[in-house]
Amino acid sequence: MSVTFQTFGLRPELVQAVTELGYETPTPIQTGAIPLLLAGSDVLGQAQTGTGKTAAFALPMLHALDPQRGDVQGLVVAPTRELANQVATAIYGYGTHQGVRVLPVYGGQSYSRQISRLRRGVDIVVGTPGRMLDLIRRKSLDLSGVRFLVLDEADEMLSMGFIEDIEAILSETPETRQTALFSATLHKPIRNLADRYMHAPESVIINPKQLTVANVEQRYYVVRESDKLAALTRLLETETISSGLIFARTRVGTAGLAEALFARGFQAEALHGELSQQARETVLGRFRRGRVALVVATDVAARGLDIDDVSHVINYDLPLNPEYYVHRIGRTGRAGKKGVAITLVTPQERWRVSKIERYARCAISYAKLPSVDQILTHRDEQFTDLLADQLVQGQLERERDLVARLAAAGCDPLDLAAAAIQLARAEEQHRPIEEIAEIRTPDKRRVPSRRAQGKRTPRGEQSRRKGGREPGMVRLSMNAGRSHGLHPSEIVGAIAGTASISGKAIGAIRINQRQTYVDVAQKHVALVLRSMRGWKLRGQAIVLERA
Repeated sequence: MSVTFQTFGLRPELVQAVTELGYETPTPIQTGAIPLLLAGSDVLGQAQTGTGKTAAFALPMLHALDPQRGDVQGLVVAPTRELANQVATAIYGYGTHQGVRVLPVYGGQSYSRQISRLRRGVDIVVGTPGRMLDLIRRKSLDLSGVRFLVLDEADEMLSMGFIEDIEAILSETPETRQTALFSATLHKPIRNLADRYMHAPESVIINPKQLTVANVEQRYYVVRESDKLAALTRLLETETISSGLIFARTRVGTAGLAEALFARGFQAEALHGELSQQARETVLGRFRRGRVALVVATDVAARGLDIDDVSHVINYDLPLNPEYYVHRIGRTGRAGKKGVAITLVTPQERWRVSKIERYARCAISYAKLPSVDQILTHRDEQFTDLLADQLVQGQLERERDLVARLAAAGCDPLDLAAAAIQLARAEEQHRPIEEIAEIRTPDKRRVPSRRAQGKRTPRGEQSRRKGGREPGMVRLSMNAGRSHGLHPSEIVGAIAGTASISGKAIGAIRINQRQTYVDVAQKHVALVLRSMRGWKLRGQAIVLERA
């Protein structure tokens, strides 16, 4: 017997709402979590973005709701404003026939409006940790009546440093509450949080054998750092992209890349943490409506985005953490649609592809960039299709008369057609096909040898053993070491990639238990220190400074 939403025994008005929304069969996370939550159990759920987890916790929450009480009974804590808004909208839709009152609270909005809504009575509050705490301290948000609490994308909140805020919020809720925690990963910090604040939680783990979506085609291209923009331009020309998310490593990188793409005729806008809330919402609104085809974002700026129709995810900069790769490409291939994930990899980063494959239990195919001839052929085909459509539409009388007059004046009809095509395709001159250095096809991807990880010469190895450093190098230190799982290759990749310097500028590396020393060419030190501000390793802020 197949499982349906009626099978769960939900309130009829909830079943009616999900039916009207077009839901037919529960997803695996809904099938696993909803019965447990309806039975009153705490639930620890592992599921990727786009698997239907919002309905998995929202429907049981609404089922238990007493609309006559008038106080806050449900609480959902989310890492970002965008996710808080999306979850609140979804819950309101599910509870439309109950008359449920849902309030999203997050920074960037008026306090007075949120406080006024709370005073009039709210059933469910969805928000970010910071704004929730502010409202609690102002005595405007009373959580003493909370019966159902959800921590959504808990791993993201921990990686963003919200653990103390989350614990402070939890302390304001009754111990008798029912708690659901959802996370893309269930690493030790998540389990520690569950041990402290949940009551014998039941685990619901969805698709642990493959973390990435099966209907996402994953490819990588090997290019030099200096050729990335040219490579991306070639791919954008030949891929059929209805909407694409492009990930860059830094805020500056997103802005510069969006500007460079716009100058080449691609409708692209940047999304990063420095944008005001109004500007962020404007960019996302244009993206959802198809007014902008490409959004260039950082991982931080893209957290919590829930857009169903992303056809392509492009990793312009390879993420240092495999988890981030999984989060990124989880934004395409949703609702049964096909998706494409493209990654640009420098020669020094090839080994990271294997690391991601092992972590995500997936295959990422090596591919070659489109050649100049292929792009020119593609342009010709696109223009020919446009011409064919125009011929079918007809209504060419004025144009035919003009051609006839020019032909009568002695112009060759073939020359006229060629000149007209040249004028019509003049915008292609703004999209030059730049040369790209050829790189040997990778025969084998493996973790670099000690020599490739910064220990490049016997002299460098000798200076590491003696604790000295090579001439022209400056020693830097960072507050992480072997106990944090740090590897020389990770350091080389992070510094070289973030600061856009050659790996040859990085010398001896010495990793101790809790501290690491790395030598960097003196001329790059200031750039490296500036670029590496805010670097995080598995959720921990890394401080890089002169030793």
